[in-house]
Amino acid sequence: MKPVVANIAPGAMGSAVARRLHETGLEVLTALDGRSAGSVQRANAAGMTAVARAELVRANIFLSIVPPGAAISLAEEIAAEFAPSAHKPLYVDCNAINPETAQRVANIVEQNGMDYADAGIIGGPPRPEYDGPAFYLSGEHASEAAVLRDFGLNCRVLDGGPFAASALKMSYAGITKGLTALASVMAIGASRAGASDALRAELAHSQPMLLAWFERQIPSMFGKAYRWIAEMEEIASFLESQPEAESMFRAIAEFYARIAVESGKAADIEVLTRLFDRPK
Repeated sequence: MKPVVANIAPGAMGSAVARRLHETGLEVLTALDGRSAGSVQRANAAGMTAVARAELVRANIFLSIVPPGAAISLAEEIAAEFAPSAHKPLYVDCNAINPETAQRVANIVEQNGMDYADAGIIGGPPRPEYDGPAFYLSGEHASEAAVLRDFGLNCRVLDGGPFAASALKMSYAGITKGLTALASVMAIGASRAGASDALRAELAHSQPMLLAWFERQIPSMFGKAYRWIAEMEEIASFLESQPEAESMFRAIAEFYARIAVESGKAADIEVLTRLFDRPK
């Protein structure tokens, strides 16, 4: 029997995941009351079935794919909504949150009678000719969520603890998005000192693979920086036992916040665009 999936937030990732599931034959439910025109358009394009919020409870699997700062509030809303029902879907939290936050989400849904699986998404939204992203899953109910591998999702069950998936996501994102921030601030510093062209030339000479990675990652960061602020704060909390590392990622969150603010980003983006967003 094919599972029914619910996904209440048809953003860039959520709608692309829904499209892949829909294209492989699954019904994907969503609720669009109060959503923006863009969300409605993405949901329709992905083949999602719009229902009243109360009807989402008929799903077998509920995928929470929202910005990190909304993970707890969504869990509270859904747990309260589904509390009266005898049948409740498996709640799979796929958000970029640290294990402590994931534990809070698990507590909320489990106290309302729902089972919980931890998930971490690594990679960009599903698209044609791309088998990603990877959905790492952990916890007692991970194998139940992994059934979605039969419907186009690259599911990988981890043998670690109940929140190993969130820990992996924090660690991986800390490396990739931390490196993007590090390269950006050093390029801005070089530009202010008149050494940006020399920096690019040296990267091309001695670190061509890094330069190619920066050329892909830094220009694409500009439109995502606002979404990465809370994620960097989650990583900082993940590293609170290492005070210097925690401070580092809180500073990275501040950097992405500055890039995300219109009044503060123009000059820096101009520098980064000149160095890294060049015709291939």
